[in-house]
Amino acid sequence: MGIMRLGYAHVRVTDMTEAKNHYGSTMGLYETLEDVSPEGNKRTFYKGWDEWDHHSVVLEEGGVGVVKYGWKAQHEADIEAIENKAKTFGLTVERMSAGENPEVGDGIRFTTTSDHVFEVYHSQTAIGTEVGTHNPDPFPRHLVGIGVPALDHSLITCEDPKLMEKLLMDVFDFYPTERIQTSLEDDHELAGTWLTSNNQIHQMAVIGGPQGKLHHFAFRLDDWSQVGHAADLLTMDDVAVDVTPTRHGITRGQTTYFFDPSGNRNEVFGGGYLAFPDRPTNVWTVDQIGKGIFYHSRELNERFTSVLT
Repeated sequence: MGIMRLGYAHVRVTDMTEAKNHYGSTMGLYETLEDVSPEGNKRTFYKGWDEWDHHSVVLEEGGVGVVKYGWKAQHEADIEAIENKAKTFGLTVERMSAGENPEVGDGIRFTTTSDHVFEVYHSQTAIGTEVGTHNPDPFPRHLVGIGVPALDHSLITCEDPKLMEKLLMDVFDFYPTERIQTSLEDDHELAGTWLTSNNQIHQMAVIGGPQGKLHHFAFRLDDWSQVGHAADLLTMDDVAVDVTPTRHGITRGQTTYFFDPSGNRNEVFGGGYLAFPDRPTNVWTVDQIGKGIFYHSRELNERFTSVLT
């Protein structure tokens, strides 16, 4: 299979105490480790309640934006296969040793054409969940805050989405589920692309913009009711909300966007349809981008396209 899922998002925050209150108390992630990076920055590692591996979110004090993404491969042999594809694509690939990231095994690391750092690994210490696998209950009884179960996907920006789409297709064997194009003609330009390697509607989305920037990273919820409940809790905790609950035309997902105390945009995302590689790619033209992003209002707010970290 190659890449199974987005394994971790490692982001910078300006104040670790404020960030821990947001990701721990409001989002309800489980803290699994606190340490200091080799550069001397405070770090905190988190997992969602339905994730088995040691962490899916890493916060590092010292700024804003994304440090790197970790991608988990299904088989150890997939790492070498992906390494060869990345080299063929023209990327410079370095080997990553077990322990460079706490609880993460050997792997590879490269910088994408979008100027984002990607790491690919196969093993991460599994610490399990409270519900386990033996006659499991549907969720832990004492969730905190929103109680997000898992990391879902991320959206990044770069100057050449078409080239980044090709990288994700050639190196990771991703396929696009949705695109935004300047027209339906063969000579169109690609304004945005949503890609996955499995039935998840998207694992990584890319839109045109500055190199190396984070638009948001998202956590998975089940449905409308959970998205609405999350929005209520965000207001109770005085979190800065970017977009109140609505639906995407692109992916059909239900969503709310908000900011962590450092200004990194988060999303809780529910629903959407099942993706399959033989399903034709949905195409949106730029004149319908408002409806594609926010189906009900059919309008983008200025903040949504301009605030990046």
